[in-house]
Amino acid sequence: MYIIAIAWLYVAILASLSSTSAVGGVLTFLFFGLGPLALYLWLFGTPARRRAAARRQAEEASHNDRADSDVNQ
Repeated sequence: MYIIAIAWLYVAILASLSSTSAVGGVLTFLFFGLGPLALYLWLFGTPARRRAAARRQAEEASHNDRADSDVNQ
């Protein structure tokens, strides 16, 4: 996934460098490079975020906290 992101940034940087003005280059990089890249990483990173959340929830559920238990319970 990250190789695609690196390649996309490379293409976006080259496209922004070939722009005729500095403002056009910056806007090209933002709207052609960083915007779509952020969307891509967010969409394709969702399964990893879900796995991490499930792992955290399983860890919390597996803790057996019996600190307040008495002998007669």
